[in-house]
Amino acid sequence: MDYKDIKTELSENILTITLNRPERLNAFTLRMKDEVVHALNYADSTDEVRAVIVTGAGKVFCAGMEMEPEDGGNLFGYDDAEGMDPPLEQIRDSGGELSLAIYQCRKPVIAAINGAAVGVGITMTLPMDIRLVAENSKIGFVFTQRGITPEACSSWFLPRVVGMQKALEWVISGDIFMAEEGVEAGLFHSAHDKGEVLDVARCMARKMIAKSSPIAVALAKQMLWRNPNFSHPAEAHVVESKMIYWSNEFWDGKDGFTAFLEKRAPRFETAMADIPKQFDFWKEPEIE
Repeated sequence: MDYKDIKTELSENILTITLNRPERLNAFTLRMKDEVVHALNYADSTDEVRAVIVTGAGKVFCAGMEMEPEDGGNLFGYDDAEGMDPPLEQIRDSGGELSLAIYQCRKPVIAAINGAAVGVGITMTLPMDIRLVAENSKIGFVFTQRGITPEACSSWFLPRVVGMQKALEWVISGDIFMAEEGVEAGLFHSAHDKGEVLDVARCMARKMIAKSSPIAVALAKQMLWRNPNFSHPAEAHVVESKMIYWSNEFWDGKDGFTAFLEKRAPRFETAMADIPKQFDFWKEPEIE
């Protein structure tokens, strides 16, 4: 796929995806969504990529949805939909499609938010595993002030990230707040000088992948995102019991403990393609 609204760089097993419309403050387009999803699918499918960083070109991360689509069509992409209940394929929320792609990616995804992030510019980062932000950046879940509702699966992710009280405050008011408030609330891992955010993200990515098994990381990431939704801890026990058995007997754990006892670096050689993308204990809903 030829990228127009993003650019990518692969270095040290880290894929950096840069939202690349600086002249439009990296405003989100349907093409950008398709391109980022494509890049994430590539990252998920190749063993060459161990971690993903998402950042923005220029002075901001993403100013939200592009309000002036190049093709002149509906900015949300559902020109052909009619009535109150059109088929879902005609009204798929583009931010939600991206959020689901991030959620399903088995590699760690780090947001290097290098400036303002508003609307979909911030909601798209909620499924990412770690969010770093530039100091004094303006952040806003501004939907109610535009007369619309939240998107990008943010009604599912945001309360899980910061708790219901803060989520309600930010979403109902639609007010802009500063990055430092987001750090205090747990929305961001930490705030950094604008020129250092991407470097800090790269350092963090290198630390995360330096000694860890790619397979164990992929499985642990899914467990931490999905298991808290079970109604009883015994359901998590079932998942953990099977995962530790499979990983130790058939995947990278085969050499992990042996290497530890022999005081040498482990050989993590299981290919990502050998691991199921979906397990029976995590039911994916059908979107019709």
